[in-house]
Amino acid sequence: MVFSSIIFLFFFLPLALALYLACPKRLRNLTLLLVSLVFYAWGEGFFVLLMLTSITINYLSGLALERFTVRRKLIAGLSIAANLTLLAFYKYAGFLAANLDPALQAIGLPPVGPVQVHLPIGISFFTFQALSYVIDVYRGRAPVQRNPLNLALYIAMFPQLIAGPIVRYGDVAAQITRRVLDRELFASGIRRFAVGLAKKVLIANVLGSAADQIFLRDYTTMDPATAWLGIICYTFQIYFDFSGYSDMAVGLGRMFGFRFLENFNYPYISRSIREFWRRWHISLSTWFRDYLYIPLGGNRTKPLRVYFNLTLVFFLCGLWHGAGWNFIIWGLLHGLLLVIERSGFGRLLGRLWRPLQHLYVLSFVILAWVFFRIETLPDALTYLDAMLNPYHTAQPAPAFPPGRELLLTLILAAIGSTPIMRAFWEKETQGPLLPAARVLLTGSLLCLCAVYLAAGTYNPFIYFRF
Repeated sequence: MVFSSIIFLFFFLPLALALYLACPKRLRNLTLLLVSLVFYAWGEGFFVLLMLTSITINYLSGLALERFTVRRKLIAGLSIAANLTLLAFYKYAGFLAANLDPALQAIGLPPVGPVQVHLPIGISFFTFQALSYVIDVYRGRAPVQRNPLNLALYIAMFPQLIAGPIVRYGDVAAQITRRVLDRELFASGIRRFAVGLAKKVLIANVLGSAADQIFLRDYTTMDPATAWLGIICYTFQIYFDFSGYSDMAVGLGRMFGFRFLENFNYPYISRSIREFWRRWHISLSTWFRDYLYIPLGGNRTKPLRVYFNLTLVFFLCGLWHGAGWNFIIWGLLHGLLLVIERSGFGRLLGRLWRPLQHLYVLSFVILAWVFFRIETLPDALTYLDAMLNPYHTAQPAPAFPPGRELLLTLILAAIGSTPIMRAFWEKETQGPLLPAARVLLTGSLLCLCAVYLAAGTYNPFIYFRF
């Protein structure tokens, strides 16, 4: 089940809210937990048991860390290993087998053969949340949760379960046991959800449909204009798809009384790759910073070690996004640019004319998205050649014809990827005009999205595989 579906909007969410608001406050955590488990089981069936296994492992690990004053490092290490083993098996078993077979054959051993393992939705997200709980308890930065239902709610809460943001236990521990749901918070949640839904349905889906049509074409005969149009559509699609889901998660959290941290902050207005990663998927980049980069020494060590730390972090960041070499290449490209910026280019970049700084970031990010979107390295390189080489083919295929809807959506996407409309949605005012305009626009967006969803069948969700 996805947020941008008729069944979620008109059946699951109203029922979940009605049950939650109608039950006594002391039962709200249990109600929200049961609703969340139903939400996950709706799409994953018996794989909900996998998530319950993860919850059990981490609950017992927290209790053990509290009880034993010795061997705490061993307990934490075993818990981390258990979490990563579950993630590695379900997400990377097939990738590891495919890359291990050539090595086995080279030394005369029989190949493992193709390994097909179902990838449970959201396993990367709830595993990283579970890891943050154990690590923070071990470090003494978060209290042990003795109530298993409360810890289960933290890991399984459906608003942020399948697509983030990756919520730290310390950020919501107090809210799990004590939160206040007032009218203004609930209303702001509806507004935020409507904005996220519109990003997903009215922008990401339209651009995604065009991108899919272009990426299904033969790259060897593709003309540069079509190649650029395809990757630009995808560049906006992935941002509005993922940030739209994050907005919906933040909005849903508010409807249930939670305040989640932001996950996106207009990354396409960045003037350096370093700034880009402070604005893109903030919960993931800060997770890697706090739980990997800083423990490795961060930037408080020799330059070569800093460069190694950055490279390792972004190698794993690419791998986190998908079990494939192109994801790794995408991560390493970002790591390489961060190393180059840190080694001195960043100071030179800061002296350039601001539009040139933006052009540098957007050009690199768009080119790197090619490796993220296309599965194989030869195909990605062929697509890049179509983009950058005017003599790519002697007989180019007919260009993709962008219709008026696509052109208008691209304009809206360009505007929506900047903070131009932020004041309209967030500015506090005492007068009645702005709140009334917000209510009108929120209702209009929800109705328009419902019409689009009822009329169409194209509704992909990019981050399901993560």
